[in-house]
Amino acid sequence: MNQTLRINGERLWSRLEEIGQIGATAGGGCNRQALTDEDRDGRALFARWCEAAGCTLRTDAIGNVFARREGTEPNLPPVITGSHLDTQPSGGKYDGIYGVLAGLEVIESLNEAGIRTRHPLEVVVWTNEEGCRFDTAMMGSAVWSGVMPIEDAYALTDRDGASVRDELLRTGQLGSEPATASPIHAAFELHIEQGPVLEAEALSIGVVTGVQHMSRHRVIYYGQEAHAGPTPMTLRKDPMMALGQCLPRLYTMAEEHGADSRITFGFVHASPGSSNTVPGKLEFTVDIRHPEASHYQAMLTSYEEIIQDAAKQFGLDMEFECFWEAPGVTFDTDCVAAVQKAVDTLGYSHRRMVSGAGHDACNVAKVAPTSMIFIPCKDGLSHNEKEAVIAADVTAGANILLNAMATRAEVVA
Repeated sequence: MNQTLRINGERLWSRLEEIGQIGATAGGGCNRQALTDEDRDGRALFARWCEAAGCTLRTDAIGNVFARREGTEPNLPPVITGSHLDTQPSGGKYDGIYGVLAGLEVIESLNEAGIRTRHPLEVVVWTNEEGCRFDTAMMGSAVWSGVMPIEDAYALTDRDGASVRDELLRTGQLGSEPATASPIHAAFELHIEQGPVLEAEALSIGVVTGVQHMSRHRVIYYGQEAHAGPTPMTLRKDPMMALGQCLPRLYTMAEEHGADSRITFGFVHASPGSSNTVPGKLEFTVDIRHPEASHYQAMLTSYEEIIQDAAKQFGLDMEFECFWEAPGVTFDTDCVAAVQKAVDTLGYSHRRMVSGAGHDACNVAKVAPTSMIFIPCKDGLSHNEKEAVIAADVTAGANILLNAMATRAEVVA
């Protein structure tokens, strides 16, 4: 390839704004949760754009959508890109959506330049990446990559009791293709950073070399319900006391593992939930992350010791479990090199980095050579209606994706 390829930034931005109107919220974000009517409508708009670009479309048995641009050698494995179109209940307009529409923009830019590639190109929309309506993040790519049995995914239900399979059927997203991975030559995912590092360092591109280790845990302390007035503090079996004792220790433990450690308590629920009753049950979740395996494992060990010590100190029974875990990922050196080559050729400011969040690329990397590209987002905000990006960064990231994919797909002279 003797020319530097560039995408149509105005078209990409316009489409991000247009699809952002489907499920638009009053705060400027999106509520387009997986397998809702809004998700169906967003996918339908994407499909129309793909068909207009000459792509062929197929949908697999878990609802993943694949838009294909044929290569000059159709039997070669494709170079794929993509992300997700579903959002959080009060999500933004760019998380996931940017990676899907940038993939389509790659195809349209190659079409307009009259450039063919040996390997086919495919843009993928993965089903239920967010995991907010159905409680398994990155579900579609997990099934496709063999990480999750499809029957387990079908059986997931939302808070109203609707199952994934029921909603796939209702929205017309249950495809006939097997939801299993086929050979892939290379895979790329372009995404907003969802953190503040690139913006803080005034950089345009993150060359992502891997994803940190992460897991989610549920802890339940069992105490004894009692009246808040007559029951002395020293005679209570109060699970909130255990939480108050273990939280500072857990935060301190995370600090001891350096600036890359993460610990989050995103859910706390006391029962029976009365303001003048000592709770008899307390449930909370713990999210633990670190890019280095040794630190991550040490954090897990310390976490278990701390929560058990607190229960023992206050005479409480307890249960705890890990209900989700995603081991760290190191991305493929050739795919990372293709991204780095594009950055060097185009001259964008950049840094190498490890992703702090999980992405479909984590599952894809289990079966195919994979890497990711990040662009900054304002104040590092994501999963938030105020999620925002700059048009110039949107264009820069898509230019990197275009050139990296062209390198791996082998442009035909």
